[in-house]
Amino acid sequence: MSDFPTKARVVVIGGGVVGCSALYHLAKKGWTDCVLLEKNELTAGSTWHAAGNVPTFSTSWAIMNMQRYSTELYSGLAEEVDYPMNYHQSGSIRLAHTKERMQEFERALSMGRYQGIEMEMWTPEEAKERYPFLETHDLAGVLWDPSDGDIDPAQVTQALAKGARDMGQKIIRFCPASGVTQHDDGTWTVHTEKGDIDCDYVVNAAGYYAQRIGEWFKPYGGRTVPMMVMEHQYLLTEQIPEIEAWSKEHGGKLPLIRDVDVSYYLRQEKNGYNLGPYEPNCKAHWVESNDQMPEDFSFQLWQEDLDRIEDIVVDAMARVPLMETSGVSSVINGPIPYAPDGLPLIGPMPGVKNAFEACVFTFGIAQGGGAGKVLAEWIVDGQTEWDMWAVDPRRYTDYTDQDYCNQKGMEVYGNEYAMHFPQHEWPAARDKKLSPVHAKVKELGGVMGAYNGWERANWFAQDGDDTSLEATHTWGRTGPWEQRVKEECEAVRDGVGVLDLPGFSRFFVSGEGTAEALRGLVTGGLPKVGRINLVYVADSRGRILTEMSCMRLGDDEFVMITAATAQWHDRDLLVNAMPAGVSVVDVTTTRDTLIVTGPKSRELLAGMSDADLTTGWLTHQAATVAGHPAHLVRVSFAGELGWEVHALNEDMPAIYSAILDAGAKPFGMYALNSLRLEKGYRAWKGDLSTDYSLLEGGLGRFVKLDKPQDFPGKAAIQNEKQQGVKKSFVTLVVEAGDADAPYMSCIHSGDQIVGETTSGGWGHRINKSIALGMVRSDLAVPGTELEVEIYGVKCRAVVQEDQPLWDSANERLRA
Repeated sequence: MSDFPTKARVVVIGGGVVGCSALYHLAKKGWTDCVLLEKNELTAGSTWHAAGNVPTFSTSWAIMNMQRYSTELYSGLAEEVDYPMNYHQSGSIRLAHTKERMQEFERALSMGRYQGIEMEMWTPEEAKERYPFLETHDLAGVLWDPSDGDIDPAQVTQALAKGARDMGQKIIRFCPASGVTQHDDGTWTVHTEKGDIDCDYVVNAAGYYAQRIGEWFKPYGGRTVPMMVMEHQYLLTEQIPEIEAWSKEHGGKLPLIRDVDVSYYLRQEKNGYNLGPYEPNCKAHWVESNDQMPEDFSFQLWQEDLDRIEDIVVDAMARVPLMETSGVSSVINGPIPYAPDGLPLIGPMPGVKNAFEACVFTFGIAQGGGAGKVLAEWIVDGQTEWDMWAVDPRRYTDYTDQDYCNQKGMEVYGNEYAMHFPQHEWPAARDKKLSPVHAKVKELGGVMGAYNGWERANWFAQDGDDTSLEATHTWGRTGPWEQRVKEECEAVRDGVGVLDLPGFSRFFVSGEGTAEALRGLVTGGLPKVGRINLVYVADSRGRILTEMSCMRLGDDEFVMITAATAQWHDRDLLVNAMPAGVSVVDVTTTRDTLIVTGPKSRELLAGMSDADLTTGWLTHQAATVAGHPAHLVRVSFAGELGWEVHALNEDMPAIYSAILDAGAKPFGMYALNSLRLEKGYRAWKGDLSTDYSLLEGGLGRFVKLDKPQDFPGKAAIQNEKQQGVKKSFVTLVVEAGDADAPYMSCIHSGDQIVGETTSGGWGHRINKSIALGMVRSDLAVPGTELEVEIYGVKCRAVVQEDQPLWDSANERLRA
């Protein structure tokens, strides 16, 4: 082929809506020498049989941002690229049967309004006025989203492709990629049957083929893409005269209905209906040895299986009796990929330089526009406008074996519209990573939660406590755990508590030049040998990329400790920042950590350790505990006198038993969260994210602008310091009702939204509801009265002094 490109800046593998959106958005950012490869025709995968719904609703801030952007892009795309598209923003009616569902809707509504989406809560009667064919007698209420609707998947894909081509991009159809080779300088060659293409970056946008493509990257540090494939079917009815008459009278389509408590959507398709259920008795595909994914499933479907969805169809007919007047004209049953949490993979490929993922989209049409924008920002700028950790491929690590992916995909599909209550732990595919004292923790009553695959106790139940999943179906703080968490916090306040904390991400970083390399990476200073401190890494805008505890063992020898969920994110950050000769070794899985904290913790440890327990706060030392080697670190996320005890897995059972026998009370993650909120300690990817700069986050004391190293974000922070911040981090005491503020609750001043919460909960030592958050800087003044919107209820909140609510002078911590 004379016109076959042999060089490109980026090669995108996969020609669905997401791949074409990525190509289009790369061109919009000025990278017009990119190539997209498609093994068949554009849209041949999940895109061609997609229903094409384009909602904005989400209770994830990142997902809502992405979906909102898609609606804004699609509404003007046809005119921009001169390609006809059927895009109907008919609005949607989302039905609530319970008070809890109404609370979820209120939360999404306030987030939507903050993003400029004018959602409304309606009574059932108001919904009936807008949708006369709807039965509303058993509804608690309705959420109206005017921006919801549907689009023709093939048309929007072709429109994005045309826009990309018009800006100079190349799309090669019927040209499957057959492999990749990475060179020493980090560049790539992508192999095809028509020739090789040399490029700087590769994107896996291969939809339900993404796992197969991902295997090519394993020799260069990759892993198996965490995903599976579900069978999803929807049915189309024959034409219904009443719908045709309504559409003519009103000049448009009926609003889309989502009965989320039953688990289906129902929308007008021409003058009939499209019914899309998410049935609990769902079916996975290509997961058994006798059911292998074919080399090419382009434009193919499976046999329908209406028995599986019969109950939902019957319910939909009762909800909209007009459906009963029409027969089924066709059933679409095709493959949809699922990641273990149902969210796509968008961003850097874990462990692989210059490779990215934009794949495993369950709602690719709705998210495709935003996904292309986000991916182009990742590649061109190295960072995204919005914090996108919710979809970052590095959010998963080595626990996502195929069994895990299959179980979680089935669970997510069968609970597609389920409410994600704050104390609810999903039961599928558990016990993937266990602490060396897991059995003992369970024996003591530990009610477990999964943290990056690691099982940790959330709280400790006693005989007679309700530990059922049903007990967690509440947005409120009250539940079987409440009294136990209070007791655990009081034990830490008055005596000594112990928390088993497996999965702390740990990296040994050593070799000549390590200290200098770290100084060029972090915003502040490094500790002296024998000490530990917090360090922060900023992106080029001065926003918070990560937080690490930096423990210095020698001049060029450090242990960097980070959140469990940050393991692969921070591993890649450190590996990419260190020069040749500096090694970064991940030792996360070889060690366990106990938090031993409370005013009697020194006395307890003195009876079993040879450590010098008089050393001050933020120090560390090697010692023996209960006769076993350990490392004691004088810090406490609980804000009391305390130590972290780090030891090898094989030594931890004896150490843990000795600490329990000496009188420490076990406590869990819920108690730790309460304790850290009272100290104003930030949590990663809640309070600490790339949505905020270090200065906005109140972390200026961790920035050294006078050091000679030009660390990432230095110029931006310097400029922001001169200009002044627009938002400021605050601690609020909230006059909350039954529930505390969740992440991204709106903060109001009068009738204006002036900020958002980043985390919240009940402080058991001060007996008050606490919210951490960001507000307009002129309002970040102690004593300022604001309101926090919690599930639709505005609650009075007061800005506190810039100091901990508990032990404001840190006297107990430093005791």
